[in-house]
Amino acid sequence: MRLPTPTLDPATLSPDRRTQISSIRQRYRSELYDRVLPFWMEHSIDRENGGYYNCLDRDGAVYDTTKHSWLQGRQVWMFSALYRTVEPRDEWLDIAQHGLKFLRDHALRPNGQVFFSLTADGRPIYQQRKIFSECFYVMALAEYARAADRPDLLKEAEEGLGRLWEWSSDLTKVGRPQHEGQADARSLAIPMILLNLIDVVAGENTSDYASSVDKLLERILLHVHADDKMVLESVAPDGSRLDGADGRVLNPGHAIEAGWFVQHWAQRLSRPDLQETARDIVRWSFDRGWDDEHGGIFYFLDADGYSPMQLEWFMKLWWPHCEALYAHLLNYALFGDEEDWQAFKTVDTYTFDHFSDPEHGEWFGYLDREGRVTHRFKGAAYKGCFHVPRTLWLCERLLGMLDASD
Repeated sequence: MRLPTPTLDPATLSPDRRTQISSIRQRYRSELYDRVLPFWMEHSIDRENGGYYNCLDRDGAVYDTTKHSWLQGRQVWMFSALYRTVEPRDEWLDIAQHGLKFLRDHALRPNGQVFFSLTADGRPIYQQRKIFSECFYVMALAEYARAADRPDLLKEAEEGLGRLWEWSSDLTKVGRPQHEGQADARSLAIPMILLNLIDVVAGENTSDYASSVDKLLERILLHVHADDKMVLESVAPDGSRLDGADGRVLNPGHAIEAGWFVQHWAQRLSRPDLQETARDIVRWSFDRGWDDEHGGIFYFLDADGYSPMQLEWFMKLWWPHCEALYAHLLNYALFGDEEDWQAFKTVDTYTFDHFSDPEHGEWFGYLDREGRVTHRFKGAAYKGCFHVPRTLWLCERLLGMLDASD
């Protein structure tokens, strides 16, 4: 994943800001390499069966041996990316290979689908009628292929991306039925994950994907309602609002993540209009999502102010805060506006005060509205070795570009 080049000149920063940037950079490095990665390296790797244990308690104890393929793929991608961009440590590449082999031996089906969950020894448990397990498998395959210099695997990843593109436009091809009364809706999740996936699979050679990228950006922008300064999770095919509660769902963390995905491509394509829109997506979603009373980013909101249908709407989850850290820092590096720096600092303070575990390392994932930990585990079906290390890795790299002390 190529980071955009900051336009903010470190030489123009005040001495106090330079000191802050250097200090935060060192803190993020320590958090990543001393407290987060060692947690997964010590506790998640299944040396007997292959792959990784995903369900880890606060201290790393395995409390469920079920393995979730999309988390396996994310961990493969993470260690492959570290090997390629930070340092070619054999241990990191071995860990990535360990997970990829398990996926290829057990999770991958002949038609290209990937089982969502498996037993510890690789027997399938559940198959989703979605494309996300497959997306993270292809993402893992592409990143590992480059790390290990395996052009054959990169070709497989390219073929897998082509399959996913076909499935994404007709989910009946992965077994999801279309019912008579079901609204014709478009979800933000699909175009944003495919946009990020193309970034990983294409690498520097994006010309073959230019048309696909344009289409995905158009689809994402259908969710952006500039007049109301909001990003809807689901919309009608023309971008208009759907009837009912489903058409009013706001997922601030998801929108913020989409915002920095779009910003990466806006910078690659040298499109100032899209750069401004991507910045606004992050700002609007953060402004709506931030809890002024207790701090933290709400999980869900209703666009019209009704009580959200999601019973967990008021909870504070680790991953929206991860996405906000990088998205705000990226905005600051590209535009130099103080409001983006202050937003980054606000999220940074809340996140390290509430999610980071000073005793056992890694981060808690789930808090109540007041910021109290509700689930002590560090890994589960939806939390693995991905959002926390990815954010720390991205932020540390970006802070390094702004660190005038180097």
